[in-house]
Amino acid sequence: MIKMDYEIIVVGAGHAGCEASLASARKNHKTLLITGNINNIADMPCNPSIGGPAKGIIVREIDALGGEMGKNADKSTLQIKLLNTKKGPAVQALRAQIDKVIYPKEMVKTIKNTTNLDVAEAMVEHLIVEDNKIKGVILDDGRKIYTKALILTTGTYLKGTVLVGSNKKSSGPHGEKPSKSLSDDLKKIGFNILRLKTGTPPRIDKNTIDYSKLNVENGDTKVHTFSHDNNVYYDIDKQVPCYLLYTNSNTHKIIKDNLNKSSMYGGYVEGIGPRYCPSIEDKVVRFSDKERHQLFIEPESMDLSSNDYGDTVYLQGFSTSMPYDIQEKMVNSLKGLEKAKILKYAYAIEYDAIDSKQLKQTLETKIVENLYTAGQINGTSGYEEAAAQGLMAGVNAALKLENKKPLILKRNEAYIGVLIDDLITKGVKDPYRMLTSRAEYRLLLRNDNADIRLRKYGYDIGLIDEKKYQIFKEKENNISKLYKFLKENRINPTKENNLYLKKINTSLLKDSITLYDLLKRPEITMKEIEYFYKIPYDDEIKEYVEINVRYEGYIKKANRDAEKMLQLENKLIPTDIDYQKIPNIASEAREKLELVRPTSLGQASRISGVNPADISILMVYLKRNEEHV
Repeated sequence: MIKMDYEIIVVGAGHAGCEASLASARKNHKTLLITGNINNIADMPCNPSIGGPAKGIIVREIDALGGEMGKNADKSTLQIKLLNTKKGPAVQALRAQIDKVIYPKEMVKTIKNTTNLDVAEAMVEHLIVEDNKIKGVILDDGRKIYTKALILTTGTYLKGTVLVGSNKKSSGPHGEKPSKSLSDDLKKIGFNILRLKTGTPPRIDKNTIDYSKLNVENGDTKVHTFSHDNNVYYDIDKQVPCYLLYTNSNTHKIIKDNLNKSSMYGGYVEGIGPRYCPSIEDKVVRFSDKERHQLFIEPESMDLSSNDYGDTVYLQGFSTSMPYDIQEKMVNSLKGLEKAKILKYAYAIEYDAIDSKQLKQTLETKIVENLYTAGQINGTSGYEEAAAQGLMAGVNAALKLENKKPLILKRNEAYIGVLIDDLITKGVKDPYRMLTSRAEYRLLLRNDNADIRLRKYGYDIGLIDEKKYQIFKEKENNISKLYKFLKENRINPTKENNLYLKKINTSLLKDSITLYDLLKRPEITMKEIEYFYKIPYDDEIKEYVEINVRYEGYIKKANRDAEKMLQLENKLIPTDIDYQKIPNIASEAREKLELVRPTSLGQASRISGVNPADISILMVYLKRNEEHV
């Protein structure tokens, strides 16, 4: 039975809502998760995968802090790879094909078994706000439910509109009723509302594809997990394959001949679409010099009893808003898909979002106290970005109720820190997607060290229990022992040793050398070290130490750069500062500073339109004011 008051209410049960509600409930706050459709909890309406460049590291960070996405992804893995293995460790990340039936089932199971967490199927129509402070929500049946803190994770449901060709329908991604009044409430309260767009490709009947014409893409032969618990649920020898294919000149001709029928190019779209995940018609127009575009056939589920996903595969990279008949021609123009049958047509979806510059670092809104937002309502795209925000909003809402210091991750500590700082400082014009290029300290934010960076935070806020934390401390202890082992043990310039070094094309020894110094050579990995000495530690520890030794100089430089950045972060700006009183700051900078209200010089320096000269003037002004206090 649903009560009439809770400590924390979470609206929306997508990836952000699940993480937010689990975090607050696990921190012993009575929590209510409200969803328009219980069957859509933790739904994956678009791609059947989790992870990817930068995103996979975010999932590892979520797990390090005590979130659920990584564990749930491991339970539903169909295939998994470590990407970019031929490149440096800064850009390597996990990506897994996920069973779209198992993933939500497992998340629902976790939610139902979580103490302090209730679930209600309802639509929130209005917010109850008094004296600029959240008090509760009003449901579509008129019921009022009161709360101390509210987290909005509404996804694409705020005035959601599905578009196919010239047809526009007020709807969520699965034909559900969208929220028609909530964004109007937010606008009246004072939020700037953006109109954004995303889309999804068609789903194909997997039994109508000629796979002999496609290139098979298998999973890795090495076991991987997102979670630091390292529980393996998949059979490495029975991973489900993906397939690589390409568009061709015929595909491009069909698209170009029918551009006016596309929702986007026909003038039916209002919202701004994702820059880094464009529709196929957008790719053909924007990159007209390219003869072909890469596509993938990806499995959606191995559950053949599922009416939704059992026989479908996902055509990655083929998002479109063309009419159904044109979609069929486009799909059938692809090699191997000449006789393919579409089971679910592609569509675009528009939705309302808020201006993320109206948020604090905690994801609490600046306009309404104790109101938090997370996920696509903040202008992001992607399951991983949403889950990360949900976790942070849930944690910070709970910490505020406990009168404790908030959890704010810095840009050199986590991709999650980069994500939130970008949102609140720069805002968005199109749906935000996390990229490795957005992180200036990406060598510090690697796939292998997420727990080293963040596990203690998870423990301190109460989401990592004592048992898991002691396992982590043992890992840290073994890392220290391995460093010591490498520094204390040496190899000598014997004939046998030099023969081996010659064989692997590295310079011969003239003098004795430590294993630590030998590992710094570009030709040497831990595997070569083990020719000389048995290393009594698991692969996870060896990988971490190897990266830190081999890239020691670069890591030290990144840490020095980060220290300089932290000096600016530590120079705080008073909340009541009047930028109109600061002479000589450029008018655009003044306007942006007033809007964002940065909390530090570091944040101020990252605001678009605020130049180094403006920062220097602001720094001098703050120093003079300190001297006169």
